[in-house]
Amino acid sequence: MKPPLDLDQLQTFITIADTGSFTRAAEGVHRTQSAVSMQMRRLEERIGKPLFEKEGRTNRLTEEGERLLSYARRLLFLNRETLAAFDDQRLEGTIRIGTPDDYADRFLPEIMARFSRSNPRVELTVVCEPTPGLVDQIRRGQLDIALVTHSDARGQSEVVRREPLLWVSSINHATHEQEVLPMAFGRPTCVWRRAACDVLDGMNREYRILFTSFSATVITAAVLSGLAISVLPECALRPGMRVLGEADGFGPLPDCRIGLMRGQTDQPEIVDALARHIAESLDNISVPALDDATGLGFGGQAFNRARRGAPTVLPGW
Repeated sequence: MKPPLDLDQLQTFITIADTGSFTRAAEGVHRTQSAVSMQMRRLEERIGKPLFEKEGRTNRLTEEGERLLSYARRLLFLNRETLAAFDDQRLEGTIRIGTPDDYADRFLPEIMARFSRSNPRVELTVVCEPTPGLVDQIRRGQLDIALVTHSDARGQSEVVRREPLLWVSSINHATHEQEVLPMAFGRPTCVWRRAACDVLDGMNREYRILFTSFSATVITAAVLSGLAISVLPECALRPGMRVLGEADGFGPLPDCRIGLMRGQTDQPEIVDALARHIAESLDNISVPALDDATGLGFGGQAFNRARRGAPTVLPGW
């Protein structure tokens, strides 16, 4: 029977993957660069596969390294969760977290489950609002941490996930073929709305904004009923939606960047712990699997087909 993997080696491996540098990783794990290199040689010997390849001055993960990274993060998380279960000094208190409702629907179940298992004495107060409102609450000290749509103009947030932003319509309607496109968007401050309008204006495509709402549920309903077209991140796709691409006359959109913002808090240990859980949860959440019956699905498959120009549909309700 082979001996178990070394958790210290895995922690160093994750740090290298996150920083792209053996030197910066050595600083992060408080070891010398030669010690870090030795750890990785031993880990590669243990795995039996090369984990890194040089790309200029950056150490890039090989395909085997990418596979190991997902396992390594889960092993380190399980280790922390196990230790926390027997820690008499476990974190205790209340923390206020904010998120838009579309992110809440897709990401909160995983985040809350992970965090609550490790920190059963911490109470989570969750506020669902669009990003601009969450940013205001962070600045006023009304939230401890918020999951937001990152925008350079709004202030700094730590980007923890990137997803393609997609044009979406209803599979059961030809809304996208109308001469004047009916659109459903968030409020004028929404960065997705501004990005979509910029693309449509640049293409000289006629459109009118038919629905404006801060609620992702309202936008989704407008799309699925065939009343409007909208733009949504990959995580917000729903059955019954069709992803529109260049073959349908729709230009590419910028990626959606999901970020973390932290407020002023007197409980930094809890905020740090939750931030770590959010980053790890979002890193581990994959796009929904393909539908076996149709071969069509959410996420990367939908995005890639849309980019190539082939129409993509998602199974109906």
